[in-house]
Amino acid sequence: MNRRHFLTTLSTVAIAAPYVSRGAWAQSPGELRVQLYGGDVGRANIEAYVKPFEAETGVKVIPITDDATLPQLELMVTQSNVTLDVVALSPAASLVGAQKGYLEKIDYSIYKKEELDAIMDVAKQPYGVSGFVYSWVMFYNTEHFPANKPRPNSWAEFWDVEKFPGVRTLETGEYGVEGPWEEALLADGVNADALYPMDIDRVFTSLDKIKPHIRKWWTSGSEVQQMMREKAADIGNCYDGRAGVLIDEGAPLEISRNQAKLTTDYWGVVKGSPNADNAQKFIEFATRAKNQAAFAQLIAYGPVNRNAFKLIPEKRGRRLPTHPDNLASGIFLNMKWYSDIGSGGLSNADRLRERWNQWILL
Repeated sequence: MNRRHFLTTLSTVAIAAPYVSRGAWAQSPGELRVQLYGGDVGRANIEAYVKPFEAETGVKVIPITDDATLPQLELMVTQSNVTLDVVALSPAASLVGAQKGYLEKIDYSIYKKEELDAIMDVAKQPYGVSGFVYSWVMFYNTEHFPANKPRPNSWAEFWDVEKFPGVRTLETGEYGVEGPWEEALLADGVNADALYPMDIDRVFTSLDKIKPHIRKWWTSGSEVQQMMREKAADIGNCYDGRAGVLIDEGAPLEISRNQAKLTTDYWGVVKGSPNADNAQKFIEFATRAKNQAAFAQLIAYGPVNRNAFKLIPEKRGRRLPTHPDNLASGIFLNMKWYSDIGSGGLSNADRLRERWNQWILL
């Protein structure tokens, strides 16, 4: 999955699946068309959710691997030609879709009480239910920071280049909604519960201090993963899944989940779906503890159903961002703040992007 496309495109919905060609948009009655993303995420969704859902219900699920923008989604809804039933949206896209009336309300009446009560509050929205959580974490090379020497464990320590010298990398801020904003404020002493609304001037004052020590502002998960693999950076921030793959391969890396940034996607039912009842059932099925546990053991994303951890081996569970110990030190991104529009007609994400594009040239 292209995470930046997934998170940063406030006006885009990624629609996708391995078995449907670009021209095969016509929908047969009774078939459920579900966006699952591609790559490892899509395969995990198929194994954990699609196949067992089909076996339990007899409903044929067509996974989708194509892209559609929110304007295209709007066209489907307004023209009463809905060819998608279930979509997986970033928090911002889910918010926009709900505000513009593109999504059906989630029918929580079909959920068993013990399942619904176990789903994290942040995962239960009026027009969407979260599928999984992932995070940005700090990584460091254990050859550069061996166990018998001090290791950084906070963004304030990351900013302390004298105590923790080393080649540094951070994510670019050129996309606005995704960037080193929270890290900069935490490094400057802002408490986790006081990050929002962000003081943008303070963000860049903090970034001024670390800027001379950043070798590369990475632009994609694959880029920072390659930097970690080639030991081109001793310390930085990255997606937890990317670092986890390298650690499994034996790379000399560790991650710190202290002050990790967390975010999630949301399953949604397209307004006017001809298979809305089955779409609601699919989303409910995908949030059951048993199925979430199966998904988490296929790919290292965090379940939103807390009962899933009863079914996941402890060693595996501790690698997931929603393990209780990891949640305690993590920070959920406030995507509503990023998408809020100010007096100038720009969202906060737009303001950050414009400020970054000026600042990076200085």
